Amino acid sequence: MDERVYVFDTTLRDGEQVPGCQLNTVEKIQVAEALDALGVDIIEAGFPISSPGDFNSVVEISKVVTRPVICALTRAVKKDIEVAAEALKHAKHPRIHTGIGVSYYHIHYKLNSTPEEIIERAVEAVKYAKSFVDDVEFYAEDAGRADNEYLARVVEAVVKAGATVINIPDTTGYALPWEFGEKIRYLKENVKGIDKAIIATHCHNDLGMATANTISGVVNGARQVEVTINGIGERAGNTSLEEVAMILKSRYNDLHLTTGINTKKIYKTSRLVSSLMNMPVQPNKAIVGRNAFAHSSGIHQDGVLKKRENYEIINPKDVGIKESSIVLTARSGRAALKHRLEVLGFKLDKKQLDEVYQRFLDLADKKKEIKDEDLEVLMGAYKREDRNIKLKALQVISGKSAIPTAVVQVEINGEEFTSTATGNGPIDAAFSAVKSLIKRKVTLEEFLIQAITRGSDDIGKVHVQIENRGQTYYGFSANTDIITASVEAFLDAIAKVI
Repeated sequence: MDERVYVFDTTLRDGEQVPGCQLNTVEKIQVAEALDALGVDIIEAGFPISSPGDFNSVVEISKVVTRPVICALTRAVKKDIEVAAEALKHAKHPRIHTGIGVSYYHIHYKLNSTPEEIIERAVEAVKYAKSFVDDVEFYAEDAGRADNEYLARVVEAVVKAGATVINIPDTTGYALPWEFGEKIRYLKENVKGIDKAIIATHCHNDLGMATANTISGVVNGARQVEVTINGIGERAGNTSLEEVAMILKSRYNDLHLTTGINTKKIYKTSRLVSSLMNMPVQPNKAIVGRNAFAHSSGIHQDGVLKKRENYEIINPKDVGIKESSIVLTARSGRAALKHRLEVLGFKLDKKQLDEVYQRFLDLADKKKEIKDEDLEVLMGAYKREDRNIKLKALQVISGKSAIPTAVVQVEINGEEFTSTATGNGPIDAAFSAVKSLIKRKVTLEEFLIQAITRGSDDIGKVHVQIENRGQTYYGFSANTDIITASVEAFLDAIAKVI
């Protein structure tokens, strides 16, 4: 029988504690709306008493985002709880998240307290929070290093006091997966009334085991996971939302656990958070890293091209990435080279491929990565004169006081056609003119301009990607006139459609 795992996202609280990654209120609302669209169940919007900015962010997010639970963090301090309750007054589904340290280190060295006093303070905080909201989550800070028997006493007391969610954090990232799983199972089996609350995991990545510990916790009975986008957070970070979501999706037949996450929005959300927080995603990051679906080994490339599942356990489309990336290097084989050349419009027989492959290897030994323009040069020309659509003439008018206008003359299957169009700029106008001449509906999906030489007479290279009836087509050109190069690249792609 399937069971639901609730996703608690703390990107805007724990994730934002990364030095240099603070967001303003407008940016926090933008992230909160993206998290809502992604399908998270709970958004921890901030720590209201920590600053006026955090307080205001919780207030404004509560007004704008209404589907998920909006949560605010506090210490086990009455003033904290009062401020959090005030910040959450506009929330449709408010939750106060309060708690206290429960490990030997925290009790004796951080709080200068005793185990019995900690239980009293925990119960008092939960009861006080409960007087403001129905939904109260209690965090047992540093539970990963806490004695299980004592932790069970604390949990039992706060559940009795009215806590609806019990958060078991591995605050310092110290626990091993089997230890953390046993801790969750111990609580499930030894805490009276534990069925009245949801057990949550909140794992840090100091030893690189945050995701493993979280999954171990879920397997042993936890039903809420506390995570961040891209795994950002204090020190080495938190459990990564995308990793947990895709583990549960990929291993559904084994675990029978589901989330409400729309996984196809993962990549887009990852890039939004990375951009707003100015925190690049490491290339080899699981699920969302640049290399997560990239293949450069010849053996891997051949296997993926024959059947994706040979080397990919996740379909890139399931996380919002259009396709795998075949990266051409000196380790690439003939299959990858042939595939990329075919994408660029070159059809080679076996003998031709063997000849080009040797030239490819010579070039690849000199460069780290072979790009499309390198292949174009390798094949002898940027332009293919044998295509059925060619640019014959192009004239554009553009400037501060002029409406961008383009006159385009093309030859299609030997017959010349001319069209005039306006646009948001000279390139847009030229593209519109071309579209009016062809009898296919094409959508421009990607447009990239780069320089491939240096100086004022740079040669600009243009890559375009278009879509027609669900199929993707690529075009390329290079010219010292970037507008001409753009139209040539557009026509290069269209030639593969018509």
